[in-house]
Amino acid sequence: MTTQGSAESSRYGTVQVQVTFTGSRIAVITLLQAPDGGRSLTALPKLQEEAIKAQSADIDTVTGATETSESYKTSLQAAIDARGKQR
Repeated sequence: MTTQGSAESSRYGTVQVQVTFTGSRIAVITLLQAPDGGRSLTALPKLQEEAIKAQSADIDTVTGATETSESYKTSLQAAIDARGKQR
């Protein structure tokens, strides 16, 4: 099952994720929209890795990319919540 998160805007750009689940586990997180510069370029891969390890949006923000991190976590939580509604 695949769900899309909300498009979350900040002054650095918009973040939106798509989550593919295998059973109840997060298997893949794909960025549909992402800021194209700054610390976001290094923060987003870290956030993806942490979210897959944690199997949730309850992950730490990346220092120096707080707004992007918060946008990522909000979009991810929306995608996780959408999965529950589709079941």
